[in-house]
Amino acid sequence: MASLVTDLATMSGCGETLSEVVTVAELITAPLLAQRVLGSISNSFVIAEWRDAGGPPGPPRYIAPLHLHHHDDEAWYVLEGVLRVKSGDNEMEAHPGAAVLVPRGTPHTYWNAGSGVLRYLLIMTPNIYGLIQDIHATTDRRAANMQAIFHKHDSELLG
Repeated sequence: MASLVTDLATMSGCGETLSEVVTVAELITAPLLAQRVLGSISNSFVIAEWRDAGGPPGPPRYIAPLHLHHHDDEAWYVLEGVLRVKSGDNEMEAHPGAAVLVPRGTPHTYWNAGSGVLRYLLIMTPNIYGLIQDIHATTDRRAANMQAIFHKHDSELLG
């Protein structure tokens, strides 16, 4: 199933490779959850505002490693900046006002495509929200531990 890109998002074939990643610790650069979260693990869905400060030009700084969720869809709505999403074999670039949906079972990763601030809403299931909480709660970034955390949430770390 292909990803849905709406509004101002554009498809692109940037050709950046995910094989340049060295360790799981380097893969997970996600900023801490913003203080604006609507919902919890006891609700049907959760919306959280995230912010990435950006960085110097160069290879992508992945906010999340290449992964998939076996039974959960995930979506982003861009408020500021440029979000790049690799979903399956496609890469999409979403600008303010655009949304990207990655269907369950689709390998994906995403990053701040610009050098400036990226702000977006992450629309997720409680299971994905729990995964993110567990990732941020652990200090053990070894591959086996990260795989176990993803597995606990019916997800798979692919990178």
